[in-house]
Amino acid sequence: MKEVGRVTHYYDHLGVAIVELEANLKVGDKVKFEGHGADFEQEVDSLQVNHKQVETAGSGDVIGMKTEQKVKEGTVVEKV
Repeated sequence: MKEVGRVTHYYDHLGVAIVELEANLKVGDKVKFEGHGADFEQEVDSLQVNHKQVETAGSGDVIGMKTEQKVKEGTVVEKV
């Protein structure tokens, strides 16, 4: 597994994590959230950059993505 980013914020009422990316990520990729109480995998269903739907995002982008479980700031996101 390769680390692709870290959670910088989580919107509990939306179930959306804000992730600062260190590598490319695209819709359809499988990711794992690990650390700070999280340990689960899910497929990336959608990505948003600046509130716009995108298919891919790259290093340095800050993305929003729905998560199946709650996550906390600092949670590591890895590509499976």
